Parts: sequence; structure tokens; C-alpha cells
Amino acid sequence: MAQLFPRSANTLARVSLALLVLVAGGAIGLVMGIERSAYVTEVGLAKVQPIQFSHQHHVSALGIGCPYCHSTVEVSAFAGIPPTHTCMSCHSQIWVNSPMLEPVRESYRTGRSIEWIRVHDLPQFVYFNHSIHVKKGVGCTTCHGPVGRMNQVYKYASLQMQWCLDCHRNPERYLRPREAIYDPDYQPPANQLELGRRLVKEYHVRSRLDCYTCHR
Repeated sequence: MAQLFPRSANTLARVSLALLVLVAGGAIGLVMGIERSAYVTEVGLAKVQPIQFSHQHHVSALGIGCPYCHSTVEVSAFAGIPPTHTCMSCHSQIWVNSPMLEPVRESYRTGRSIEWIRVHDLPQFVYFNHSIHVKKGVGCTTCHGPVGRMNQVYKYASLQMQWCLDCHRNPERYLRPREAIYDPDYQPPANQLELGRRLVKEYHVRSRLDCYTCHR
């Protein structure tokens, strides 16, 4: 029986399969790269808010602590967006005629909430509890970055699963004493691992790597 295909067909088939594998691998790598890029994660993106609120001014310059505005951070899964009357506790006395703060005064007069744009917004299929992280020694700047130096808040970390798992697998690298949780200028000491291992035991920290921890 005559040969149907030339001998070069075998080489062509092998090359085609190799190219198919390379193209498929490249496509997967491209998708994974895009998924982790700032274009998707919005890391470093300062969103335009209805009012130009400066954490740098309020936190670093004036020394206002995080729980003053984010009042439920120690008791709730949600840190809390400050209600208008929290703003007015100061601004009914200072900057009372500032045009920039008119939306705050209008909100206070009408009772309509200011529509802040969330910067750190996890998907609905992810469960995260602020209070338990605070109790276990995870500081604000660990996840939110140098907020005290931000004139406009931006996303510091991707908050993707691999980023969270790094901390859950190695909590001793990130924990700090509870009295330093809200310190906007906190820097890990040279003996961080030694300190972290002690805090893991003292605060009864468990790694919690099972899926149910975050996906309920």
C-alpha cells in the first residue's frame, strides 16, 4: 500500500503539538499576569472621592486614631465608614465655612449619607473579619499600607488569595504588639521573627489555611 503522508508529516505533527503547548501555556501565563496586574487589582490607584479627605492631614498631622472614625474595627467584621456626625464633631467648630466641606454640611442637614467610594472592596464570596485580625496583632498598615502618609487613599496590596495566604502561613513575620496596632509609622523591629513567634503563642494565633476560613 502506498504511503499516504510524506515523512515530513511526522515532524510537522510534532512541531504543531509543541506550538500548541507553547501557545496554550503562553495564554494561561498572560491571563495570570493580567489577573495580578495593577490594571485588575487597582493597586496604587487613588479613587476620586466626593470629598477630598486627607488621611495624611488627619492621622499624621492631627494625630486622630483609626478607631475614632472607623469605630467598629475592634468589634465587627466591617471597620465602618464614619457617619457624617463624626465629621461634624470637629467641623461644626472648625472650617465651618469651607466650600470643600459643603457636602458634609449638606449631608448633616438632610440626613443623606455621603457616598464614599470603597477602595478596599473584597468580592462577595470572600469573608473577612477586621476585629479578629486586630485582636491577633495585625496592624492597620500591614494591609492598608502607609495610610498616615496618604493624601488620597489608594490600595496598597492586591488583597488576592495568595497575598492573604502568605500571612496566614507565616504570621510571625507580620504580627505586632496590640498597643501598636494603630501606629501609622510602625516599623518591624530587627528581631521581628522572634517577636512574632512570641506573639503567635501569646495571642493564640492559628494559621487557619482551610478554605472555609474565608469562603463560607
